Amino acid sequence: MLTPNLFDKIDFEKLPDSFVIKCNHGCKWHFIIKNKEEYLKNKRLVDITRRNITGWLEQEFWIWGGFELNYREIKPKILIEPLLRDEINTVPREIEVYCFNSQPKIFVNVKYKHKREICYYDENFNFIDLLLHPDGNNEIIKENADDLLYRGSDLSSRLSKDFPFVRVDWLIYHNKLYFNELTFTPYSGFIKFDKNWNLKLGSWIDLEKERA
Repeated sequence: MLTPNLFDKIDFEKLPDSFVIKCNHGCKWHFIIKNKEEYLKNKRLVDITRRNITGWLEQEFWIWGGFELNYREIKPKILIEPLLRDEINTVPREIEVYCFNSQPKIFVNVKYKHKREICYYDENFNFIDLLLHPDGNNEIIKENADDLLYRGSDLSSRLSKDFPFVRVDWLIYHNKLYFNELTFTPYSGFIKFDKNWNLKLGSWIDLEKERA
């Protein structure tokens, strides 16, 4: 059993004015703090955060998180990161790189406006007709690849070298790449796409190499 008051050991004086507080062993277990001073004055909100964080630390996400067994051996911890938002408080652009046996094969460029604007590319940065985001609040666009996508490709290849499949996620803030996370089971494996793409994606995983 984890210490019930682990949250109270956080030294908020050392934190920036805005930040994200979350747990490392699950998905969507986080709180976004946009103004530290106002947050600490709101005792009810602090208590809600404390109770949720404490509860999450004592849960096993992998049991009910679909096929995401990769969370099973993670030691639960509290993570606190700077909040990356621009001057008008919009979500940063994202790059998702789908890597198969360390080879980047699919790139997803995501921007946030009135909807999520998404562009899909193949390994040569040509546009492809593919849908990897299951909700409908998206607008598919065509936008030429830029230097950040090329840079993300190179770095993702290095980070994925030990895995048969992983999605390497990046955030772009002030025109710089920030590593976000490694995603081993996007959407818990529940994404529907046509048969041809289903077969193609599966063929990119070298199972013989995994048995060696």
